[in-house]
Amino acid sequence: MRISLLSWLSLIPLCSLFLSFLVFAVSGQCLGKQQSLLLDLKNSLKFNSTLSTKLVYWNESTDCCSWEGVTCSEGRIICLNLDSESIYGGLDNSSSLFRLQYLQNLRLASNNFNHSQIPPEFGNLTNLSYLNLSNSGFSGPVPTQISRLTRLVTLDLSTLLSISSLRLESLNFATLVQNLSHLTELYLDGVFISVLGIEWWPLHSSLQKLRSLSVIHLNNNHFYATIPEFFANFTNLSSLKLSSSRSIKTLPRKILQIPTLQLLDLSKNELNGSLPEFHPNGALQSPLLTYLVHLDMSFNNFSGPVPSFIMAKNLTEINISNNNLTDTLDLSSNNLEGPIPMTIFELRGLQNLLLSSNNFSGSWQLNAFQQLRNLSNLGLSHNSLLIEYNGANSLSFPKIESLGLASTKLKTVPDFLRNQSNLVILDLSDNQIHGEIPN
Repeated sequence: MRISLLSWLSLIPLCSLFLSFLVFAVSGQCLGKQQSLLLDLKNSLKFNSTLSTKLVYWNESTDCCSWEGVTCSEGRIICLNLDSESIYGGLDNSSSLFRLQYLQNLRLASNNFNHSQIPPEFGNLTNLSYLNLSNSGFSGPVPTQISRLTRLVTLDLSTLLSISSLRLESLNFATLVQNLSHLTELYLDGVFISVLGIEWWPLHSSLQKLRSLSVIHLNNNHFYATIPEFFANFTNLSSLKLSSSRSIKTLPRKILQIPTLQLLDLSKNELNGSLPEFHPNGALQSPLLTYLVHLDMSFNNFSGPVPSFIMAKNLTEINISNNNLTDTLDLSSNNLEGPIPMTIFELRGLQNLLLSSNNFSGSWQLNAFQQLRNLSNLGLSHNSLLIEYNGANSLSFPKIESLGLASTKLKTVPDFLRNQSNLVILDLSDNQIHGEIPN
């Protein structure tokens, strides 16, 4: 028996966050009352019709389930996407928006509600699982009525400081999270979280109830204590951003042992001390290295050597610039194996790169290391590497003082060496060199 197209479409997950631009009627025509609520909403909103791509085309002569930004199920509106619709002015408390009782997904991001407060009537939309009000120009306190949305999975109130000044008062925060047990993604970047005395973290007891959180973004806030260790108990945490909090000075080691983390951004704080040493393939291997792809610890006060965990094979983006590190990465004699991770080439200020006496493998053009223009000491000896040189006369390590290429299957003496005036130590032993030695 053939299954109709509409039957297949009814199986599609509701309001995919990643395909929010895809708009269609899942099944059935828009119920009359639902359509009238949307038309009332359109008439109550102020928006720039020349920039609008959705509202401007809503018309009573067509079925509302076919309108841009609207998704239906059995004629009921379950998803409303009005992101970037050039809406301006306030949102009235009596708006018909708050009578769309079947809504599960609501997006009003990147509009300009002109510093008006978030209406408490959002708390009436109790079927919402996704709410995005980011960068929409709302101001003032976040209403406690948001805590009525007990089905919320994602809450995004993030904002650019230059646009609005949302604030979340301490008692409201506790009320907000006490009922949101299904929340997995929390975005509060730029939301001013008011404090009790001088510390926000007395709210630990409320935030730690949200054990299902996988995304915590709290950039551009002002916290006056350490990063809470209880984040390490969030077994699904994949993305943690605490950038530009400025007053955070201590990094608990447990945070760097969260096995599910893929993104960690602690940049622009006052974190100090040395970065932890976790050998990527050794006894001190950190669970952090399992999934971490993006790491940003720039603009802090870390000191000591460049940490060995930057060699994690899966780590593709790393920024540890603007600290007080010694610009030395010494991983010699550690039984490390596999290819040399590309992340080392992001460390443009590196002066000492010592990888000798390991089991690193792969073929490398010597030219590749020229990206590290500040190198004074490069040690690649006694690995399983094949180092090749293509005879580029322009190759230069302007500051190189020591170059170790022993046992790298090198076949020719690089002719660029004659121009390295600072070179003091050169080890080319146990190779396959033949031909003339350059003068």
